[in-house]
Amino acid sequence: MKKPDRSLYEPHLTVSEFSVPPGEDWLPKSPGWSLVQVRSGTGYWLQAQFSRELEAGMVLLVAAHVPGSIRASQLGALSLYSFSVIPARLTGLVTLGEQNLFKMALSRKESSLQILSSHHPVAVKMRELYASRNLRGLLFRLNLLQLFVEVFGDELKPAVSNRETSDAKERLQAILSGTQPDELLEMSFNKLARVTHCTPRHLGRIFHELFGMSFRDKRAELRLERARELLAASNSKIVDVALESGYKSLSLFNLMFARRFGASPGKWRQKHANNNGVENNPYKRRNSLRPTENNGRAFRMSPPKIPATWNLGESLRVQPEAV
Repeated sequence: MKKPDRSLYEPHLTVSEFSVPPGEDWLPKSPGWSLVQVRSGTGYWLQAQFSRELEAGMVLLVAAHVPGSIRASQLGALSLYSFSVIPARLTGLVTLGEQNLFKMALSRKESSLQILSSHHPVAVKMRELYASRNLRGLLFRLNLLQLFVEVFGDELKPAVSNRETSDAKERLQAILSGTQPDELLEMSFNKLARVTHCTPRHLGRIFHELFGMSFRDKRAELRLERARELLAASNSKIVDVALESGYKSLSLFNLMFARRFGASPGKWRQKHANNNGVENNPYKRRNSLRPTENNGRAFRMSPPKIPATWNLGESLRVQPEAV
């Protein structure tokens, strides 16, 4: 039986600005990708048998599974901007094929950790975006998403073929590359078999090869991700969330949600809906120094340094029209 997902829910496309005290470490903890820019100061990216000096203006793209940390120089604090992107939550904007491209990028060492110089076009655009101080709203979140995509360059462009293929797996990939997750929720397995011109049994095998799960389990995953976004980003009643996520039975929805996330929809909302993606302890401590909370949104260190954190809007709702 699959263990419930009890990981902390973190709204993405939300920028935090904070300072890492001299000699201290900070670990990116997003379940997706983190894009971090050095605002001021000097520090280091540290990994086993690898280190890189970081200077003002430099940018790091770090995937969730990459081991390592950012350490501030002993000579002074390191000021950072950071935001995360979780492609699986961009339902309605990112196609299933594009989501697979992001998953493939996770497995490539050269893609999962990228360090850009302060003169890189993405680094320059990030500085200009933050300097505008217009740090709220849909347009700002779209700009953050564009910067994230631009880091990958041509990596996210699928191979284009003008010829028809007799291979069912290639046909399925071609179809899903232009299919929104919400469209898959409305498509029956038999219809997908017809458009790929293969038997349901063969489709089941190649679908599992591509996604690591069955068609039925993939649809259930998409429904529950949509429900989680709605619970976090809206005040809709639980029954309305269930219906909008494709569940006609509230009891079945409660059961499936608890099995996946380890809590009922109501309890999950109470715990996570007000979380703005601000880490309560952003530093990996190497001594007994402890931060004290400041209304759950900023931290006072010794010597005193209070970083500001902006919540730049709710996470994107998992709906076709969302961003």
